[in-house]
Amino acid sequence: MEKILDVKNLHVSFDTFAGEVRAIRGVDFSVNKGETLAIVGESGSGKSVTTKTIMRLLPDKIGKIKEGEILFDGKDLSKLSEKEMQKIRGKDISMIFQDPMTSLNPTMKIGAQIAEGLIKHQNLSKGAAKEKVIDLLNLVGIPNPEIRYNQYPHQFSGGMRQRVVIAIALACNPKVLIADEPTTALDVTIQAQILELMKDIQKKIETSIIFITHDLGVVANVADRVAVMYGGMICEIGTVDEIFYNPQHPYTWGLISSMPNLETEGELYAIPGTPPNLLYPPKGDAFAPRNEYALEIDFEKQPPMFKVSDTHYAATWLLHPDAPKVEPPLVIRERKKRYEASRGVSSTERRK
Repeated sequence: MEKILDVKNLHVSFDTFAGEVRAIRGVDFSVNKGETLAIVGESGSGKSVTTKTIMRLLPDKIGKIKEGEILFDGKDLSKLSEKEMQKIRGKDISMIFQDPMTSLNPTMKIGAQIAEGLIKHQNLSKGAAKEKVIDLLNLVGIPNPEIRYNQYPHQFSGGMRQRVVIAIALACNPKVLIADEPTTALDVTIQAQILELMKDIQKKIETSIIFITHDLGVVANVADRVAVMYGGMICEIGTVDEIFYNPQHPYTWGLISSMPNLETEGELYAIPGTPPNLLYPPKGDAFAPRNEYALEIDFEKQPPMFKVSDTHYAATWLLHPDAPKVEPPLVIRERKKRYEASRGVSSTERRK
């Protein structure tokens, strides 16, 4: 498949009063044309920092790209000036932020806010921009767009405001759409509608989506591939089926084990401990102190990415040929068994 975005060995640091926080430590991933890549992990794992770095929205003089490349359309975005980025941001790469109320200007009418990007990036007249805005409002499912065009954000519900934010992001038909937890502030019913809307729009305009979330239930419904982040690094990446039904990293085991389902009884599983303080990055595997399956080498040396399949890689020493055989938790084994049974895989094939 054709790569549209390629992030290579990305390192990002923040200069704080306490010292240098190494928020992103060697992140590698690519996004193919027309696919959805979900980036998942706990709060503080580096998901939002990674995508804000792609958009070059790091705070001035504090956030710095220390190393790496962000390749898009033959250009390294990490090397572009702010003026050059302004021609790409909102036009070729757009972003949907988490809270629609803080993403919209409360003093501007909705129509004017959506039209702003069209006038700037596509040089449309006000009349032509208005026609396109009304089409966009229809596309994102807002009724009576001609009336809504002249209304303010406070006249919209939370779900409708998020639809407006999506319309702004889609206005210039971006090649890459970054969605940073776009449904977190919404109730479950509206959340499902927004996710369905994004899938429908992706089919219509063939954009690529990077979907940031901590909710694995959301990931199952929207993603083609999944990257799991922890401690400022990607610890596992694969197709959505590989991550959900054949995860290899103990951190991914923990995330999936903590997902409730209809068979869940008693207390939910919670990963013990807390994420690392990246002011003092760990020497070995960042997850080692919380990992009940950790080996001695986990505390000494960061594991490389081991290949599980052509599309599946995981950074855990448990995949080393000399590592002891470790069974994943029962809930992971049961999920895999049910998945293989649904695909008609025999017990003999499973043992292989």
